[in-house]
Amino acid sequence: MSARVLVADDDEDIRAYLEVTLQLAGFHVLLAADGAEAVQAARSGRPDVILLDVMMPTLDGLDALRQLRDDPRTGHLPVMLLTARVQTDDAICGLDAGADDYLTKPFDPDELVARVRAALRRAETQRTRNPLTGLPGNESILARLSRWLTRGAGFALLYVDLDRFKPFNDHYGFLRGDDALRGLATVLQAVRDELDDPEAFVGHVGGDDFVVLVRPELALTAAQRICERFDAFVPTLYDPDDRSAGSIEVPDRRGVPQRYELLSLSIGIASTEVREFAHHGDMVATATEMKRYAKSRTAPGSDYAIDRRSPEDGVEMEVELP
Repeated sequence: MSARVLVADDDEDIRAYLEVTLQLAGFHVLLAADGAEAVQAARSGRPDVILLDVMMPTLDGLDALRQLRDDPRTGHLPVMLLTARVQTDDAICGLDAGADDYLTKPFDPDELVARVRAALRRAETQRTRNPLTGLPGNESILARLSRWLTRGAGFALLYVDLDRFKPFNDHYGFLRGDDALRGLATVLQAVRDELDDPEAFVGHVGGDDFVVLVRPELALTAAQRICERFDAFVPTLYDPDDRSAGSIEVPDRRGVPQRYELLSLSIGIASTEVREFAHHGDMVATATEMKRYAKSRTAPGSDYAIDRRSPEDGVEMEVELP
């Protein structure tokens, strides 16, 4: 289904030019002749991105922008301002008021289309971000996996699971649990930023599950660093007595007290270096299997397991621990 672009400009020739340019690029175009029409069209037409001229009658672009941002039905929509070169001060004011980008007239058609597509990509990423950690969510993760598999890019998937999170939440409450999830997200992003891999990716599947995508040769380094950093961070989440004991006491469903060790990670790793995956679901399933294997270990602290089974033998498994 084509993305819907709302074009608001009082100049009929410019509207026609933008309409044709965007339609040729595959977009569905909605038109408005002034700011008031733009606000109404945004509320009723459900566009995916809005192109808004700064200087318009009835309601100018900046006032229309403010109304759009104040309305919960339209406040999330990406808005690009259209301005003459002599009006760049207005464009800057618009950026301060919440616009996402601006274009100066006359437009280069290729740049126009590229900026609209970039705005749509940013909006999609933002829409699927996890509200707690700010990391890309499940839709972005699956899209990235599918794209990399389709183009044949070599990469490894690290499936990161936070162990014993439920009893921790039950014992300390959701606020402390949120601190644990945000702390893990910070660790994952810090490790990603240290790697020599500009395309390395961190996502939050949901709950206590995260993923990291890196080049295959960096997978073990990433897993080791994640485990070391998180294990060093974990004690800060506990009260002194629990930290000293190395565990917490939480009643089970029957009310019987149970002891739970400190939080740790189980990481399962699947890599295209070892085997080909026809579908992202197959790769996730392999990483999940490795995660379960790492979780079954009884050694204290965080563990990881990497799949080394070739398609021919289907039996060999290599497990490395930090």
